[in-house]
This record gives sequence, structure tokens and C-alpha cells, in this order.
Amino acid sequence: MSSDTTTKIPEAAAAPPPGAATPKRRVPQGHQRLLTRRDRITLGLMAGLPTILHVALVWVTALASIALAFTTWDGIGFDSIQWVGLQNFEELFEQNPQFWPALQHNVIWFVVLIALPTPLGLFLAVQLDKKIRFSRVYQTAFFLPVVLSMAVIGFVWQLVYNPDTGLINSIIGANEPGHYIDWIGDPDLNLWAILIAASWRHTGYMMILYLAGLKGVDPSLREASALDGANEWQTFKNVIFPTLRPTNTVVLVVTIIEALRAFDLVFVFNKGAEGTELLSILVTNNIIGESSRIGYGSAIAVVLLVISLAVIIPYLVATFRKERRA
Repeated sequence: MSSDTTTKIPEAAAAPPPGAATPKRRVPQGHQRLLTRRDRITLGLMAGLPTILHVALVWVTALASIALAFTTWDGIGFDSIQWVGLQNFEELFEQNPQFWPALQHNVIWFVVLIALPTPLGLFLAVQLDKKIRFSRVYQTAFFLPVVLSMAVIGFVWQLVYNPDTGLINSIIGANEPGHYIDWIGDPDLNLWAILIAASWRHTGYMMILYLAGLKGVDPSLREASALDGANEWQTFKNVIFPTLRPTNTVVLVVTIIEALRAFDLVFVFNKGAEGTELLSILVTNNIIGESSRIGYGSAIAVVLLVISLAVIIPYLVATFRKERRA
């Protein structure tokens, strides 16, 4: 049995009537640019100028210091630069009586900043994270020293340590003739007095870092710990503090940098003399001092750079490896 199959042919589109306007078809323009020429110039300036300044003021100067560390130069004319190899480093390690005490003071600076203001800043952050009343006021009060410059902090603590009219001597009765305690002039006391002032500022810095880390802790962890019957200390030790590992990494790096670059506070107090020598003070005294031994000062700066990188880089690599494995 067969049947005829009828195939429909689609009708042609009706032609427009005579005299009617022919509709314009939209021709694809390809990829359209989202940024105008003015936008590209603006972005180039915003990204290019900071990059140029960073390279010029950080990388170029750092590489120049490394190169000058192997030369002698008084800073007057480039023709006076003379290559001496490792002579600056040999003199620094073997003949400079201030180098090893300065290095020891930098180490003491780091140990004190880790031992005193860091735990205190963590304690304040934990208390403020409980959303107590007037927490914003307390947070501002503790963070205020961080906003102040180190020079201003130095002037403030000079008033506190003044042997005659200072606050401490007035409280303990050591402001009378024959009973003065010279907190800045005594080589056995001045370093520790300056470290107390530095710790006062560093505490607020640590508080803000740890408070930011505590804000990122998952609240469900606290709830699960409470359901398991853990008290507040057990919750912090076993649940909260392990989650602060990234914050602890930042805190350690920041503290190392603060300990190695310490300069302003010491320079304001007594210009790094009489028991308060630091590597940064030695760099300044040799580069812009009366001798203008730029090559020798650059050698001290290179030692400071190597110490900071030798401590920070291995710790960061180990920390990031642990995080990736976790």
C-alpha cells in the first residue's frame, strides 16, 4: 500500500511594500572595548606611578646598598667609589666594638616584644571579642599609641622617665637629690626603659591583629565546644587558638620587622648611646654621620637585611607548607 508524501516548501518572506524603508540589519562589531582611552591612561597612572616609586625607593636603593657594601665611598662624587671586597665586613665583625652589643640588643628587643606585648595584646583582643560594653572605647584607647609616631612616643616617655619631675620617680619617691634614678642615662636601665615604651605601643598593634583574627573564627566551633562541655579556657586553648595560626604568622613576621627596624624611639631618647646601641643606629651614624662612611654603613645594612631574611623566609616557607598539607 503506497501513499503520496506531500512536502511543504516554506513560503518566501513577504517583500516589503514599494516605498517602505528597508530595516537596517545590525552588523556584528566584534569585541567591544570596555575601557576608553581615558580610562586606560588613568589606570596606567594609578598603577604605574606607585610601581615606579616602589621600585626606585625600595628595590633600587636596596640593590645599591648591597653593591656599595663592597666599596668605600665618602658620598662626594661617584669617582671616589673604590672596590674593597669584603674589607668592610671583616672590619665590622672583628674591629667594631659596637657591632656585637648592637646585635645583642636587637635580639633582646625581639624577645621582649614577643614575651610581653604579644600575649598582652592577645588577652585584650579576647576580652574585646566578647562584645563587652564600651568595647569600641577601649579598642580606641589601646590602639591610640599605634597611631602616634615613634618620635612623639619618645617625647612622651621622656617626660615619664624624667629624673626630677617624671611620673615614675615622683611615685616611688626617687626625685629628691641623692635619690635620683636616671632611667635614660644609666646603661643598666636605659635599654629596659625604652623597651617598656616600645611594648606600650606594640600591645595595641598586636591587639588589633588578633582581634581581626578572632572575628574570622567560625562561631559554630565555639558552639560545638560548649556542647561538649568545655570551659572558656579549654575552648580557647583547643579550638580558638589553633585557628589563629595565620594570624600568629603575621604577628611573628611583624614583630621581627619591628625588632630589626627599631630606630626612632632609641634615637629620640639618647641617639643610641650608653647601652642602647642598635644595628639601625650604627647604619645611620656611619652613613649620615661626620665620617660619611657610606660603604661601611651599607655593609651593616646588608647584615641587617640578611638577618631579617634568614629568619622570616624559612618560617614562612614552613608555615605555608603545613597549611597546604592541612
